[in-house]
Amino acid sequence: MQLNAANGVTVEVSDSVFGVDYNESLVHQVVTAYLAGARAGTKAQKNRAAVSGGGSKPYRQKGTGRARAGTTRSPLWRSGGKAFAAEPRSYAQKVNRKMYRGAIRAILSELSRLGRVHIVETLDLEAPKTQALKSQLAALGLDEALIVVDEQNAYLTLAARNLPRVDVATALRVDPVSLIGFGHLVLTRPALERLEARFA
Repeated sequence: MQLNAANGVTVEVSDSVFGVDYNESLVHQVVTAYLAGARAGTKAQKNRAAVSGGGSKPYRQKGTGRARAGTTRSPLWRSGGKAFAAEPRSYAQKVNRKMYRGAIRAILSELSRLGRVHIVETLDLEAPKTQALKSQLAALGLDEALIVVDEQNAYLTLAARNLPRVDVATALRVDPVSLIGFGHLVLTRPALERLEARFA
């Protein structure tokens, strides 16, 4: 399969990564699992066993005219425990490696079919200047993009930080949510090779 690079040169890419059919249900499942795994799930409350105090019976069983009570930490009492206390939980969903890789390939293939993959030789900045990055993206006709590079570039990351619809990721850290969250994908040649080696 061939894709057009920014300089007008045609680039040969792997059919196994950029030429597979789009599987909407698989992509939906993987994206949902990825977002669920990011949830903290740290809510917690104390039940009657976790609340301090309440060791002794507050008053005798009979003769007081009140309802019998064995502890002041009952959910019926003020400062008592919660009846059905929330506990910390994990929202993680199991997605095996084959499904994850298949979803990434499906997303990359769909982006390439829609003409939203842009390949550049390099995307280096001499200084962390947002305007310099904005000018390079404007030369590609883009104002929104996920930039994927081979290795972390501090200048590029700092320059993209002030652009609300631009983000930078490495080929080893790219994820399905980022891929579908931006209208266009900008790949450097080394990042393209790394992606093909990772998902082929």
